[in-house]
Amino acid sequence: MARLNFIWELSRLNKRIISIGIDMLFVLVAFYGAYWTRIGSVRPISAADIQIVIVVTVVVTVLTFIKLGLYRAVLRYLSFHALAVVAIGTVVSALTVAVVAFYLQAPMPRSVPIIYGAFLCLLCGGARLIVRTLVAQSGLRRKSAVLIYGAGSAGRQLALALRQSESHKVVGFIDEDTTLKNTLLMGLPVHCISEASRLIGKYGVKQILLALPSATRARRKQIIDMLVPLPAEVLTVPDMRDIVEGKANIDELKDVDIDDLLGRDSVVPQTALLEANIRGKVVMVTGAGGSIGSELCRQIVQHGPSKLVLFELSEFGLYSIDRELTCLVAEQGLAVDIVPLLGSVQRINRLAVTFKSFNVQTVYHAAAYKHVPLVEYNVVEGVRNNVFGTYYAAKAAVKAGVESFVLISTDKAVRPTNVMGTTKRMAELALQALAEEEAITGHNTRFCMVRFGNVLGSSGSVIPLFKRQIASGGPVTVTHPDIIRYFMTIREAAQLVIQAGAMGKGGDVFVLDMGEPVRIVDLATNLIQLSGLDVKSQDNPHGDIEIAYTGLRPGEKLYEELLIGDNVERTAHERIMTANERYLPLSDYTVLMDKLDKACHDFDHQAIRQILLEAPTDFSPTDGIGDLVWNAGNNTEKANVVKLNSSGGI
Repeated sequence: MARLNFIWELSRLNKRIISIGIDMLFVLVAFYGAYWTRIGSVRPISAADIQIVIVVTVVVTVLTFIKLGLYRAVLRYLSFHALAVVAIGTVVSALTVAVVAFYLQAPMPRSVPIIYGAFLCLLCGGARLIVRTLVAQSGLRRKSAVLIYGAGSAGRQLALALRQSESHKVVGFIDEDTTLKNTLLMGLPVHCISEASRLIGKYGVKQILLALPSATRARRKQIIDMLVPLPAEVLTVPDMRDIVEGKANIDELKDVDIDDLLGRDSVVPQTALLEANIRGKVVMVTGAGGSIGSELCRQIVQHGPSKLVLFELSEFGLYSIDRELTCLVAEQGLAVDIVPLLGSVQRINRLAVTFKSFNVQTVYHAAAYKHVPLVEYNVVEGVRNNVFGTYYAAKAAVKAGVESFVLISTDKAVRPTNVMGTTKRMAELALQALAEEEAITGHNTRFCMVRFGNVLGSSGSVIPLFKRQIASGGPVTVTHPDIIRYFMTIREAAQLVIQAGAMGKGGDVFVLDMGEPVRIVDLATNLIQLSGLDVKSQDNPHGDIEIAYTGLRPGEKLYEELLIGDNVERTAHERIMTANERYLPLSDYTVLMDKLDKACHDFDHQAIRQILLEAPTDFSPTDGIGDLVWNAGNNTEKANVVKLNSSGGI
């Protein structure tokens, strides 16, 4: 192989010279072979006329090959075109033999040119195929063996694309179609899933490529569940829609989408509901730069609002979503005016002026602090942003005559054990109180709130954390072996929020169908195994990645709920339910907010906690007051008291 490498590494000019020399040799071998085959002797070749025929044929053949570009072809990528050139060249060479022999009256049987042409075609074409095979074999030693799951159109396209790959070699297909078992596709065997483990061991397969871009998520989950235990990394090809639209290539391999592990197929959104509060209207999204807010903006801009107001506290977040949407509008020729505004929902005057100046008709209120431990550590800011920010935004909407106001809530608002969930329930109470007031004062703003669980890909999602931990060699940290969560893709969540908002009549609490809850430890295990690694445990001490349990964080629950009571009703949408939750009259809520405002102003955390406990939120804290500033202040006071006592002070 080392000798062959010396040849492969020669310059292109030297390789062409060697090819010409070999072809000249092939002409002589073919000529002698043709004579010997025809008359059983090569003696007539010594005749002067035949010697001239040979010389002319060699020259004409080489010139023909040069003219046809045979020596410019790269043998590594030899194609049918190169073989066609060889065939044409040999025909020209055989005709040269016949014509020159005829004019020179050389003693040559008429069948010799035909036999010669066949021999020359076999020699020139066959030699090039052999070289191509040797080059391919030398490259295969450096390539990773892969299996393709799916012998359909996508699988065959992928195998064809990977033939030119510098890093992968396909050793076979896996498919559950029994009619394909023990057959060959593109020269590759098709196996059933039961043989996958044997093939991985035999060929040292590092990756299994899932080529089922059109399969439903439920079907993909079934397949992934079968592939996860195998000691190989599982990758997928892009979605068929992206391939058809030119956004991706068939061989752009990527990690398995985490939503495929949920096995949850999205329901086709109802266009009428999507457009009811958006088409031709001025729409505003608070928290537009956040995970949910930015996805809402992407969905909204596709449904024809006249103007989309982006309201965001983070300058970078606003810049990012504004740039993305501006480019999207320009690329698709959408008639949407994008308005980027910096501002805080804690400034009621800023909100009121914004609503009135742009004649906002629909508001999606996504601005909130959602990270449970961080809100536990920053209680006052969490209360100010989540409770007062929502209350001020809702009051400003009423004052400006906004038609529809939709609050993005959370499952953590149900029987909360942490400050974040409690503040979101307080935000819901604000909208419910203002909705009840509508019947009394007759304001025109419809309020509703949409409650759902975790979304995949949000800023607080555990998935990116798990992937980083796996990439760095672990351990993967999970808070508790029994902790479960509801998950939904961020795209589906945004679509359902928009549709639910269109169904609101006033004070509605909508609950999204999140499907079955997922154990976080199962999610971590699947991610490890999909990376082709083993979980390290007491039963498997030689595994690759360990799962470490860190204990529940402040305010964290083992499981989340979506309903406070059992009084849930179905709606016109199969994934959206409505709940009848208890609430406070606006007068009582206003008194409660005044107390909470004073407690926050005084940084009186004990009073804040007591107010949250007395409110109808079902707040049941599992930890003490976790605010870092308050605790630091208390520790300083205690230290000062100790110093005074030790020095004889009072």
